Amino acid sequence: MSKKIRIGGASGYWGESMMATPQLLQVEGLDYLVYDFLAEITMSIMARARASRPEAGYATDFITGVLKPNLRDIADKKVKILTNAGGVNPQSCGAAARALIAEMGLNLKVAVISGDDLLANGDQLTAYKDMFSGVDFPEVDKLASVNAYLGGFPVAAALDAGADIVITGRSVDSAVTLGACIHAFGWTPEDYDQLAGGSLAGHIIECGPQATGGNFTDWHLVKDNIANIGYPFIDIDAQGDFTCSKPEGTGGIVNIGTVGEQMVYEIGDPQAYMLPDVTCDFSNVTITQSGDNIVRVANAKGYPPSDSYKVSATYFDGFRVGTMMSFVGLEAAEKARVFAAAAFERTRHQLRQHNLADFAETSVEILGDDSQYGAAAGPSSAREVVLKIAAKHEDMSGAGALLKEISGLGLATPAGLAMFAGSRPKPSPLVRLFSFLIPKKHIAITLDVDGVESQIDVTDGQPFDANKLQRPDAPAAIEQDGLVEVPLVKLAWGRSGDKGNKANIGIIARHPSYLPYIWAALDEVTIVQRFGHFMAEGSGCTRYYLPGSHAINFLIDEALGGGGVASLRNDPQGKAYAQILLDHPIAVPTHIAEAV
Repeated sequence: MSKKIRIGGASGYWGESMMATPQLLQVEGLDYLVYDFLAEITMSIMARARASRPEAGYATDFITGVLKPNLRDIADKKVKILTNAGGVNPQSCGAAARALIAEMGLNLKVAVISGDDLLANGDQLTAYKDMFSGVDFPEVDKLASVNAYLGGFPVAAALDAGADIVITGRSVDSAVTLGACIHAFGWTPEDYDQLAGGSLAGHIIECGPQATGGNFTDWHLVKDNIANIGYPFIDIDAQGDFTCSKPEGTGGIVNIGTVGEQMVYEIGDPQAYMLPDVTCDFSNVTITQSGDNIVRVANAKGYPPSDSYKVSATYFDGFRVGTMMSFVGLEAAEKARVFAAAAFERTRHQLRQHNLADFAETSVEILGDDSQYGAAAGPSSAREVVLKIAAKHEDMSGAGALLKEISGLGLATPAGLAMFAGSRPKPSPLVRLFSFLIPKKHIAITLDVDGVESQIDVTDGQPFDANKLQRPDAPAAIEQDGLVEVPLVKLAWGRSGDKGNKANIGIIARHPSYLPYIWAALDEVTIVQRFGHFMAEGSGCTRYYLPGSHAINFLIDEALGGGGVASLRNDPQGKAYAQILLDHPIAVPTHIAEAV
């Protein structure tokens, strides 16, 4: 058994820069490279590609941008490659990898893991309800993709079988990292704390340079070298504790803030982070600076996994359309609003003339005029703004009518309209997400190692009741007198993202002594007031405390207009929500205000 293994995180999404692989291959002692290419949006795009061409539906960048330029170096250094690049067609991805290996005359084994794709079983799934909203299963003929989130044990089984390259379809983002750990350390399905630590390690590096200064609150610390930002690698031990770092001579930074932000990124309940192999508790995880650009992460806890896989289905639900244009000059924002109102009035007249339904939803955002800030917006004084105007319609021609009328208003607009010349946008299919839980016993997982197939069994798990968790005590009460206000950013780092149609905002105190004041100022009511303009009527917010990292996680319900490509928002994944919150005033004692 290895005492430690070294794993590099080389990709966080399909379309990311290809600079990571050659950079991380220069790291001494690298054992594994892991690549995450998938998101719900990506799955629907890949499904549409496969519908047009049966051999398509995987991340082609993995073949052309990762393997082709680097495969000889990978083989020479005996680095194992683990990825979910298979998308909705892992067999084709595996075939492409094997063909490239043969062309280059190399001796590498390729394993393909399948079983996550349930699209062909759509008729058998119609009794399921959405796990968040409770709505009925979508019409089967509208389905684009249906994929269960597999875990790390199939990846470990592929490595146990001698695979050098492991390709999966849909798995949880951290599964490839966890699979390497299970294989290297011999972890069993009952090693819950270790499995939680390995999953957290995967979560930290699954988004590449987000752990090394990308999307960082203190962006000014990396502004001069972000073009050469380093990708993260971790050194993890058999107990599941690890350090995170980046290659020597690269840009970016690794500190408590960058790693802490990534830990709270896109999680829900930090004591019940549900994964196929383990239920993780990150509430008492400690994050400490142990060297220059080296951060140690420890104390993840685990519980038995649930008895179900999460399944994400995407389906077509009409069409969406939108465009952007700028207005410049005095009263620019008001001019943009007048233009948008006129565009919708004209279009609705055309829809009635052609017996078409009204828009299912519309969106107008005036970027540059605090349109993202809601009740926290300042007075309107912008002299240049961008108008983002969008709509959903059940019919392609209804969606296209909006674009036609926007174009037709070009000479009848308030003064100051400017548009970047180019082709006119077109309506695109609106893809919605439907999530549900399916018993693990209903999923058959297959492993193919260069043509040798076998079935992989995983433990069934057991029902999990979050109501039985012991929640940490809230931070101590604060002194009330002599307080002065400072913006939250002086006291904390923040990172936000999406969980379907929910938004999450993680806030990490820069010093433990700041956390009680942040906790007192940012309760659920405050968050709803701050983000109510984004939220569906009647939806709420849940606040969670992570004492180990002096952090808070907010999970905001129905805050993304449907999320992903189902949303008309400028920010459909809540990526900027933390930034919106970071100027919120926090009352602190004078000595803290002076220190920050």
